Amino acid sequence: MTPYTLNRGTAPLLISLPHNGSAIPDDLAARMKRPARRSPDTDWHVAELYDFARALGASVIKPFASRYVVDLNRPADGHALYPGRSETGLVPTVLFSGEPIYRPGAEPDATEVADRVKRWWKPYHAALADELRRLRKQFGRVVLWEGHSIRSHVPMLFDGRLPDFNLGTADGASCSPALQAKLAALLEGQADYSWAVNGRFKGGYITRHYGRPDDGVDAVQLELAQVNYMDEDTFEYLPRKAANVQVLIGEMLKVCLEPTP
Repeated sequence: MTPYTLNRGTAPLLISLPHNGSAIPDDLAARMKRPARRSPDTDWHVAELYDFARALGASVIKPFASRYVVDLNRPADGHALYPGRSETGLVPTVLFSGEPIYRPGAEPDATEVADRVKRWWKPYHAALADELRRLRKQFGRVVLWEGHSIRSHVPMLFDGRLPDFNLGTADGASCSPALQAKLAALLEGQADYSWAVNGRFKGGYITRHYGRPDDGVDAVQLELAQVNYMDEDTFEYLPRKAANVQVLIGEMLKVCLEPTP
């Protein structure tokens, strides 16, 4: 079975949702502690949140498997994205709460990690790269939008409450200055949500690796605080709250589709 779905669109915009999946194969779940089997650190409902973007002509790629199987937004060699700060790895062994994912002695070894990269990580990235090439060839320029979400409070990763909208462009390296400025201006011009640009979240591996503005690929990551569209305790999607978030995301995506000077 293909470990992802890709819906090809008609506009120079590819939305990647690498942490949307929550499935854990039975043989892996059997080795995990009970709390981990729910895959609580999933970017819950982001596919539903971004469903409207297909009407804008966006391509959308998303995986089936949980980030606990393999984290698609980490480099395949496992090196740290935020050296010196707490973060989960390529094949996480702890939850965002800091609790272990696996029962004692059941953690994956190097051989298993390599197999997971081959089975899940590489197919997703091959498809993502192919779709970027297709869109780049057709339009000359393309925006890769990384859609993420996370609980508003994760003490292991950051202090206090996370801003509602967290835009990451690898400190300006992954997209054109013009696009970053327009997106930041849009956030600054609204009063409903707190926001940050290149704060705690600067963009993960996908944003940093594929973002090549000089070569016609602008990459942007948006990390949303989940409290704005769902119940963080029950994981329930809250359509009325989500609708307000979708309006602002939609405005940001439309900015991405505007011609770049």
